[in-house]
Amino acid sequence: MDPGALHEESIVIDGLIIAKWERELFLDMRKGGLTAANCTVSVWEGFQETVNNILDVNQLIVENSELVMPVRTTADIQAAKDAGKTGIILGFQNAHAFEDQLGYVSIFKQLGVGVVQLCYNTQNLVGTGCYERDGGLSGFGREVVAEMNRVGILCDLSHVGSKTSEEVILESSKPVCYSHCLPYGLKAHPRNKSDEELRFIADHGGFVGVTMFAPFLAKGTDSTIDDYAEAIEYVMNIVGEDSVGIGTDFTQGQDLNFFEWLTHDKGYARRLTSFGEIINPLGIRTVGEFPNLTETLLKRGHSERVVRKIMGENWMGVLREVWGS
Repeated sequence: MDPGALHEESIVIDGLIIAKWERELFLDMRKGGLTAANCTVSVWEGFQETVNNILDVNQLIVENSELVMPVRTTADIQAAKDAGKTGIILGFQNAHAFEDQLGYVSIFKQLGVGVVQLCYNTQNLVGTGCYERDGGLSGFGREVVAEMNRVGILCDLSHVGSKTSEEVILESSKPVCYSHCLPYGLKAHPRNKSDEELRFIADHGGFVGVTMFAPFLAKGTDSTIDDYAEAIEYVMNIVGEDSVGIGTDFTQGQDLNFFEWLTHDKGYARRLTSFGEIINPLGIRTVGEFPNLTETLLKRGHSERVVRKIMGENWMGVLREVWGS
């Protein structure tokens, strides 16, 4: 099949986008044939600020309803595909918004949140991020994981420390994921996952979305779409063709102030890391260039069946299992 036709026919899911919420992004999502995406609405925000963000996003979705629609189930993702729209999955990159209230987990599920990363780089009430000495999952964290399992929110471990991640994987009764990560075997970086970590999550029914965030790629800002495809292949060789997908970490439209906020603890305290210049790999620098990834994977010898899995079918499977529909 022609690469363009395969891409148009496939369900295409991005496991993590933290781009600027605006109509221009939605237009580019449609240009790229994106069926659905996990879109970040909370990182360092507490409960009230996160609710306000969700209100703003909901209004933006209403105003652009010819392009996008809210997603709460995999049936909604299929409906978005059928309607030629992009489904918006609300996601957190930190459990900070749960504060110390277990009941907030259910409240946010009711507001449409489908994916929550448990820690963002540092310590919170649940566990520890990847930039701190990892004390593992707290007692409250165990309650949060159980409640996320119960209500149907996917546990994301991308920025979570190794020990906390291991304990979440063992604690969770539902599959968990690294929604957006790269292999440590291709670049030694604290945000990248070792072969052992990748194997462990897959062996326990988990899922890995592969990112293309330049600071975590071996060639950095000189990376191309083939370097991204190589990273996908590296992960797939460890976790298998059924447990791998896409999680780009697109930051499209964001400015320097946004990255300053992201790279400081709690958004304002000590600096945790420095990204430097953010340039996505040549060939997939914008969401609108998503069809190039399907073409690249085909050119590198992957079958249509495997490409469909990588581009979105595998995400559909894990989301259905966690969400229950």
